[in-house]
Amino acid sequence: MSDQISVSREAGIIRIQLNRPDKKNALTFAMYQAMTSALLQAADEDVRAVLISGCADSFTSGNDIGDFVAAASRDSDDIRIPLDFLQALAACPVPVVAAVNGLAIGIGTSLLLHCDYVLASNGARLQMPFVRLGLVPEGCTSLLIPQLLGQRLAFELLVLGTGIDAERAAQLGIVNQVVSAEQLLPAAETVLEQICQLPPQAVRLSKHMLKGAQADTVSAVIESEGQLFKQRLFSREAQAAFAAFAQRSAK
Repeated sequence: MSDQISVSREAGIIRIQLNRPDKKNALTFAMYQAMTSALLQAADEDVRAVLISGCADSFTSGNDIGDFVAAASRDSDDIRIPLDFLQALAACPVPVVAAVNGLAIGIGTSLLLHCDYVLASNGARLQMPFVRLGLVPEGCTSLLIPQLLGQRLAFELLVLGTGIDAERAAQLGIVNQVVSAEQLLPAAETVLEQICQLPPQAVRLSKHMLKGAQADTVSAVIESEGQLFKQRLFSREAQAAFAAFAQRSAK
């Protein structure tokens, strides 16, 4: 398990914290694997909820570009690893609460669509700049964002890659609650406490009812987006965008 992911399990709650502050919690393949392993524990009967949060001043700045460029250059099966995480998150049988502080870029916003309750600090910034990197939407965003917002707003967020603040995210229904940075984790703990006070099997069954009708569709779209995303990693557009990103990072 990656030491850049902190996982604890206590009183029926699995807490997953992204812990790579020097890279604004950018996600490596090892971090994805650690999160997937943690999410799979939610199948245990004594687990009541999952909390996902980020350390320091970011939720996550998205995928570690270096990891993905290296995997693409050798046509590695590692590209499969983020899809396994997304499938585990989408299929998680217990409520998943996300506490978003600071940046939530790319997958940092995509994964929120699979969570059941999302809190954000008033300084949070959400963005899905896939097309700007020569890539395509992932994480079932091409299905879930148009369902939530309609085609025109989906185009704005997914194709233009427009960033939004926490208040706008709440207005759009991506975020449930906006609080100060200091109150973010305490407010998340309050939500977790509320969940844990409910009858656990009723909670699991109700979540399944809310998501079950299109669970197979969500799973299939995650896979189809993932295949196209992998193809785009080899495109000239993506390679040029990655090179430009590397140059900016080196300055």
